[in-house]
Amino acid sequence: MNAIAPVRISFEREVLRLSIELILPLRPITKRIIDSKRYGRIATSIGELGVIEPLIVTKGDNQRRHMLLDGHLRLNALREQGAETAPCIISDDDEAFTYNKRVNRLATVQEHYMITRAIDRGVPPAMIAAALGIDENVVKRRRNLLEGISAGAIEILKDRPVSPHLFDILRKMKPYRQTESAELMASMNNFTATYAKAILAATRQDDLAKPDRPKAIAGVTPDQMARMERELEKLTKDYRAIESTFGDDVLQLVLASRYLGRLIGNDAVSAYLEHRHPEIVGEFRTIVTATSLEAS
Repeated sequence: MNAIAPVRISFEREVLRLSIELILPLRPITKRIIDSKRYGRIATSIGELGVIEPLIVTKGDNQRRHMLLDGHLRLNALREQGAETAPCIISDDDEAFTYNKRVNRLATVQEHYMITRAIDRGVPPAMIAAALGIDENVVKRRRNLLEGISAGAIEILKDRPVSPHLFDILRKMKPYRQTESAELMASMNNFTATYAKAILAATRQDDLAKPDRPKAIAGVTPDQMARMERELEKLTKDYRAIESTFGDDVLQLVLASRYLGRLIGNDAVSAYLEHRHPEIVGEFRTIVTATSLEAS
């Protein structure tokens, strides 16, 4: 069996401070962009807190110049504020569009960690609020975002741009139920607060953080909640059953696909099947050409 090639990290681990004059942007920053609210927030954030997320640049050429892959607004803001250097990460991938495909906006949990680190370093909440363009009370609530949230739920939601209100709903459940709910949301790719409320409504009383306090969901009667509890419990069991066999099913599909590919690749066998069983050979080709379970 061939050894699995190690995963290559596409950027250097060290953050370097590079001269702004040696960083070459790939697109211009127009007046419309500069006048936008988003740019204003970024510029204010850099002025108050500095650059939190380093710029991404290519390796330097023979004149030590670097092409900018990500961070055009940050670079322009630094230039306007008279900065001479910028924190940068060197990328091994010189295709800007390839890098940008992997960039998502800051997830809610990551924002919590960023705010917590800034406050722990002595940055006043009022300054963070001004930098992010939000109310100071919101900053304080974001700092306590994960209080009472299970480690399993945090792990699942850490990279998701979910609503902060979602954690208020999860906090009403016991830790193991929080993790189950996060898994269910991930399986459905639905991280809305509305869906979380539906899960809460379908959660058994014993699985609530305060089981002695009856649930009160606007627009949902006790009978409807009881029916939702039964249906969600059945759905969860079905999901667990499918999850337990999913790996084996995919393996069998791959093996069957390879075998059928060799089978219909034989001209004599393919001609026989085309003549005697055209409907079967059509199904065989569908399985062979399928690139995923969804495609099949």
